[in-house]
Amino acid sequence: MATTTMQAEKWTLSAIAELYDAPLLDLVFRAAEVHRRYHDPREVQLCTLLSIKTGNCPEDCAYCPQSSRYETEVDPGRMMKTDEVLAAAREAKEAGSTRFCMGAAWREVTDGRAFDRVLEIVRGVRGLGMEACCTLGMLTEDQAHRLAEAGLSAYNHNLDTSENFYGQIITTRTYEDRLRTIANVSKAGISVCCGGILGLGESQLDRIKLLHTLANLDPQPESVPINALVPVEGTPLEGKPALDTFEWIRAIAVARILLPRAMVRLSAGRLSIPREAQALAFLAGANSIFTGEKLLTTPNPEADFDRSLLADLGLQGRAPDKHECPKDRHATAGTGTVAPEERVAAPLA
Repeated sequence: MATTTMQAEKWTLSAIAELYDAPLLDLVFRAAEVHRRYHDPREVQLCTLLSIKTGNCPEDCAYCPQSSRYETEVDPGRMMKTDEVLAAAREAKEAGSTRFCMGAAWREVTDGRAFDRVLEIVRGVRGLGMEACCTLGMLTEDQAHRLAEAGLSAYNHNLDTSENFYGQIITTRTYEDRLRTIANVSKAGISVCCGGILGLGESQLDRIKLLHTLANLDPQPESVPINALVPVEGTPLEGKPALDTFEWIRAIAVARILLPRAMVRLSAGRLSIPREAQALAFLAGANSIFTGEKLLTTPNPEADFDRSLLADLGLQGRAPDKHECPKDRHATAGTGTVAPEERVAAPLA
């Protein structure tokens, strides 16, 4: 593990394992208490994710239909023009989204016209009064600083799974590479969006280890996407069984307790999860969803579904660039740390 990206450990692996193994309803109850301490429980941030450059990725991520190594129905496309992206951002804003996320199927960022266009797009999205997030693959410290100067709010770079299981899913990029990019983003002063994917074939211990790594990043991620695998025909994981919904809820609840200040985002896989389970996820501390028909290339619930769900639950959209936590009574000001009494898995009963 890269010591340069980790701070003095706040959570031990055994404490997280004890927390993860707690009775589910007790776990959700505790997560709900933490959520209400640090966030307005009625607010949900609405985000939109757009693929601005699709397909032909040289990496071999076993879950991804954008890899050039697999025969999928994804049609590779050119990089979108600035005005096309900004038109999509305006549409997302009109639909209620306050964060606009842009993904490019690159292994890494390369300097040149394409990156210059990304910087121009970021400035344009910020000019609309929206938060801007990018996921572009690996990037250097200098590139991260250029994104920060353009006004980028957050950079997404998921760890996907535990370091132990990672090599069974991806061989073209190391875990250390991912941690290095996350460190570069943090050094540039950009918020880190970092989570994982559940249902890849990993063990429960792998999920615990992923959460352990996320919880001990320094600083902790501002945003933690919890994805459920969407098996895509043509990828190595096309035959994986559906993730158990309670495992999804369990991971969300533990993430909320471990990363109390973070936005816990319900990401890929929501289309196959019942609305009642999604309601339980909000109770367990999730406070962000992605809206729109697609998440890059995989299907997502339609806007009407989300509007109806949030209305039925009495939830409302969160304003952009809202970083204050008025109910945060226990965290140290300016840090992502947890209250001392919450650093070990105390009894939930």
